[in-house]
Amino acid sequence: MAAPTIGTRIVRGACPQDCPDTCAFLYHVEDGKLMDVTGDPEHPMTRGGLCVKLNNYAEHHYNPDRLLHPLKRVGPKGSGQYQPITYDEALAAIKQRWTGIIDQYGPQAIMNHCYLGNQGTLNGLTSGDAFFNRLGATIGEKCYCESGSSTAWIMTVGPTGGLDVESLAYAKYIIVWGMNMISTNLHGWPFILEAKAKGAKVVVIDPVRTRTAKGADWHIAIRPGTDGALALGMMQVIIAENLVDHDYVANYTVGYEELKARAAEFPPERVAEITGIPADDIRKLAREYATTQPSAIRQGVAIERSPGGGDAVRLVTSLPALVGAWRHVGGGTVEMPIWDFPFNFDFIQRPDWIRPGTRVVNELDLGRALTGELNLDPPLMSVFIHNSNPVSQQQNANKMIEGLQREDLFTVVSELFMTDTARYADIILPATLQAEQYDLQVTWGHLYVMLNQPAIAAPGECVPNVEMFRRLAKTMGFDDDYWSFSDDELLSRMYDWNAPAMQGITLEKLKEKGWMRLNVGLPHERAPHAKGHFKTPSGKCEFKASAAANGNFVVPVWRNGYTEMQSGEPVDPIPNYIPPVEVGANGHMARYPLNLVSPKPHAFLNSQYANEPYQQGRQGEQRVMIHPKDAEARGVKNGDYVRVFNDRGAFEGRAELSDDVVEGLAMAPLGYWPSLTRSGSAVNVTTSSRHCNLGGAGTQSDNRVEIARI
Repeated sequence: MAAPTIGTRIVRGACPQDCPDTCAFLYHVEDGKLMDVTGDPEHPMTRGGLCVKLNNYAEHHYNPDRLLHPLKRVGPKGSGQYQPITYDEALAAIKQRWTGIIDQYGPQAIMNHCYLGNQGTLNGLTSGDAFFNRLGATIGEKCYCESGSSTAWIMTVGPTGGLDVESLAYAKYIIVWGMNMISTNLHGWPFILEAKAKGAKVVVIDPVRTRTAKGADWHIAIRPGTDGALALGMMQVIIAENLVDHDYVANYTVGYEELKARAAEFPPERVAEITGIPADDIRKLAREYATTQPSAIRQGVAIERSPGGGDAVRLVTSLPALVGAWRHVGGGTVEMPIWDFPFNFDFIQRPDWIRPGTRVVNELDLGRALTGELNLDPPLMSVFIHNSNPVSQQQNANKMIEGLQREDLFTVVSELFMTDTARYADIILPATLQAEQYDLQVTWGHLYVMLNQPAIAAPGECVPNVEMFRRLAKTMGFDDDYWSFSDDELLSRMYDWNAPAMQGITLEKLKEKGWMRLNVGLPHERAPHAKGHFKTPSGKCEFKASAAANGNFVVPVWRNGYTEMQSGEPVDPIPNYIPPVEVGANGHMARYPLNLVSPKPHAFLNSQYANEPYQQGRQGEQRVMIHPKDAEARGVKNGDYVRVFNDRGAFEGRAELSDDVVEGLAMAPLGYWPSLTRSGSAVNVTTSSRHCNLGGAGTQSDNRVEIARI
């Protein structure tokens, strides 16, 4: 969709980043050049503000380091030595290598690796799925974040949007559990402040005293990976002291008696030993939460990042039904409101093209797959990476680097910049930035449909992902109608525009206005589960999950962007506390006594913008926060450079002594590009390859390290 290039104009858009806010953009264009990107002040959720990550988004488009033309590797893998080639030459090279691989090994020797470097319907998480399903490639299971949380959520309350973030303004007691909202959900925080101004109490449960914790009334410093124990301890107090909403439980839940028995195993004194939270504080939290209605919980993805993270989310998600918080506007809990959007994933991804028996590999295991640890037959001989920077973001990242160094591996990367991952590619294809492409943005933090319209022409030979896959399909000889559809024709089929939630919403109206709210009730009236109506098989909040009935685990998972049923290892129908692995391994603790957590950074979006001087200045160099007593024992002073290491790898950073972390805990934000750090490595070289008990999610918070002064 070419944009006019003469005169001054404003074009409506939407932020593409992996963030719950999905801000409404206004592109300011003069004579074909993007002069500024500002927030739309009319949008009820984002209200005209942009975060520090996007404050110079216009300049980001003109970064001199952008990749503008296809490249072919001419030096060793990882060297970053490339020569320009034409797009047609790149496509021909891809076809030649893939055809040879398919002839020798079959199409499952090829795998796509994609995540949320872009959140669009056309160009985001699922943009390559139809192509690779048509090719017959190995399916890459997308589990970087939320897969454990979403699986647990659906098991408990079904695919419901739950509490509206805007409705937090009407809550009287708010728990922000495992989320640093000021850094990662900035536009949700004002609704909490609005409630706070009206007298609501705000509690933050987080191992670290974050920016958000400092803005709360009460910070509860929990040990990483023990959230399930705290939820069970709260339940024990609520049940023992008869603070249960028995009417709500009787009418709108299943499994109460079994949950009651499970909670009885976790009195506050036991939970205090597990979590590090005083028993009296556990009692106080439970009593206040149960008796101050409406009470609300804003869940963060950090809850899932431990071996028992799935069950922890099930338990946290069960709390509102136990106390009847769902009865009220502003009551309940929210994980991802995305479930209220009527996607047509059967068309987006074309699962009908998946050949019977096609294997699935968790994207977090790609490094292990490439190095042979998974014993795949056939082996992976080619990987296509887009919307992702796994060398920075994948757990146990050294495995990923080892795999990408294979001389017999054909790697194609679609990118904006020469990231650490792109440096290992054989062919690089240049991608577009948001002001240069058309898309309907996926939003997982609010209830607005958002359209992004192109404001400027794409530079060089950069193309959106949707066009890239059209070209790849033509190159590989696919003649299905799917590849000839225009962007609007695709979008008209990618959503159920006749669904009640989409009533009155059309592409034509979105092109005029930019955004429209789903028809799911306004924030001041929305109480979706006041009378049950949960989207589970029973229609009730399932303390006892029907997906795990009789120990036969058939559980819905968030895979490739859609929900399907997966059989797996037996799972307890009643959620339980599953302890961290490394925290409980005494031998490991002796060698690596510090628990390292690696939350998302304030000024980067995962690894995006970590190459921009403005954001680098705001974020600063890699820092390692450590308690003063732990630092003293290691001869570390504030500002010293330190080495953080374990058996898996090591990285370096500048020590920041602070009691914002407790003794035994260290914190180092993720997202830094290894090639731009002093050690040439980043946080995820220390994290393990283990998975959460549900959804295949990672366990990055269960990570034992040692720290030494350099």
